[in-house]
Amino acid sequence: MALSVKIESFEGPLDLLLHLLDINKFNIFDIPIVEITAQYMDYLKTMETQDLNVMSEFLVMAATLLEIKAKMLLPVEVDEEGEEIDPREELVQKLLEYKMYKYMSYELRDRLSMSGKALYKKATIPDEVAAYETPVDLEMLVGDLTLKQLDQIFRSLMRRQTEKIDPIRSKFGKIEQEEVSLEEKMGAVREYAATNQRFLFSALMKGQKGKVQMIVTFLAILELMKTGELTVLQEHPFEDMVIVAQM
Repeated sequence: MALSVKIESFEGPLDLLLHLLDINKFNIFDIPIVEITAQYMDYLKTMETQDLNVMSEFLVMAATLLEIKAKMLLPVEVDEEGEEIDPREELVQKLLEYKMYKYMSYELRDRLSMSGKALYKKATIPDEVAAYETPVDLEMLVGDLTLKQLDQIFRSLMRRQTEKIDPIRSKFGKIEQEEVSLEEKMGAVREYAATNQRFLFSALMKGQKGKVQMIVTFLAILELMKTGELTVLQEHPFEDMVIVAQM
């Protein structure tokens, strides 16, 4: 079944495949390769782009789909343990990883956007107004009170203030907003990659101070991956990622 997909652009071939799976409600673990390949090829026919780098990515995926389709027509292969080898397994793994990182980037983007909505305003009261204190008539204030009564009142007030202190929250530090530029962080990652060429994701993150720094660093890596300056490798799911500089 061919399907004409009329969407302006996708972030890459994996993004297009996820879209086709979603709109058709296909199970990602049991991809109907014939239908998906047909719909994917129909979309390529409608693409109008002068960017050969972008187009080449979609053509490579098209070749991969055709290869999987051909293997599905051949007799089933088995591994050393006698288990059937599914030609779609590697593609499924890539789709799952891409989907995970895509949703992670959305979450980080939303958090960064929300942090940018926090506004701070310094006090604008003139110094002479802030320093003004209302004169106090001590005789009227004290009245008929004795020194003993004043001491009792003072101790009572101090006790109330002590009871108001939260023993846990009182130990919290002050939270300050960090100003982090995505462009500057991309430049810092480029410098790090130029020096190290091949390094672990965790090693790069160890040098970041604070959550905001780590979030913006992760976004910078995603941007550099989109431009082809970095390649990210991961042998097994949830293992530490290896980042390779392409610069």
